[in-house]
Amino acid sequence: MKRYYPLALAALVLAGCEVVPPATTERIDVIDRGETRRAPSQESTQESRQDEPEPPPRAAREVAFPEAEYARLEKQGSAAVSGRLTLSGRPVPNAGISVAPITSYSAEAAEKALAGIAVEPADPRAREYTHTTRTDSNGHFQVSRLPSGEFYVSGAGPDPRSGKPRVVIHQISLSKGQHREVEFSR
Repeated sequence: MKRYYPLALAALVLAGCEVVPPATTERIDVIDRGETRRAPSQESTQESRQDEPEPPPRAAREVAFPEAEYARLEKQGSAAVSGRLTLSGRPVPNAGISVAPITSYSAEAAEKALAGIAVEPADPRAREYTHTTRTDSNGHFQVSRLPSGEFYVSGAGPDPRSGKPRVVIHQISLSKGQHREVEFSR
């Protein structure tokens, strides 16, 4: 049985804009419940992690991938977005940032993500339109080569104060060659 830890929970998936999960050096153990013998170190590790909750199941998508809606969109362009992610007033290093076009498909996932509900992974065709990066050690990020249009810019990472995963989403408009600055905070 897999055990998930707080940083792994931050891998919320938005429809059409899969949020890049924060990197972690924590190990995710796979424990076979059918084992009859465990080494002492495995027992103590398992006992210390028994109180951690299992992640909730991912919600099924209600909106089918809208091929025609995505067919009208460009995948690359000359616009850019940059900014900084802070949670509880502190920068979040190595957090996942994604920029995805606003569609009926991504709107459903964004709404659920803001409500704390993870949805099933995005259709691979939608991910072709999503641009991702990570924040630097001071929470700064930049995403280039974006087409013009309407986008969700999302950031996901652990809250420095509580350690709980958080998602912040902004809607932006980009024109050809435009550079927008976005400050995320929660």
